[in-house]
Amino acid sequence: MIYERKNKGTCSVLTRVDLAEDHTIRKVEVMGGCNGNLKGICQLLQGMKAEDAIQRMKGTTCGPRPTSCPDQISHALEEALAQLG
Repeated sequence: MIYERKNKGTCSVLTRVDLAEDHTIRKVEVMGGCNGNLKGICQLLQGMKAEDAIQRMKGTTCGPRPTSCPDQISHALEEALAQLG
C-alpha cells in the first residue's frame, strides 16, 4: 500500500510510504528537506515494522520547530497504518 502525506512545519513537503500488509516498511521517500540525511533515514527504515519506526521517530524536533522530517514520517506511517486497518 502506498500512502502520501503533505508535511507540515518542515522544509520537506511530502512523505510517501509503501507498507506491506504485515506493517513492514517497503520504502519511504521524502520530497524536499536535507537530501542526504533523509535518504539515509529512508534506507534505514526499509524492512522495519512501522510501529517500531513510529516509536523511535515520533516527537523528534528540528531546532526550534516542534516537529521534524522524522516526526512527519512517523505521522505518515500512523495514517497509513490506520488505512490498512
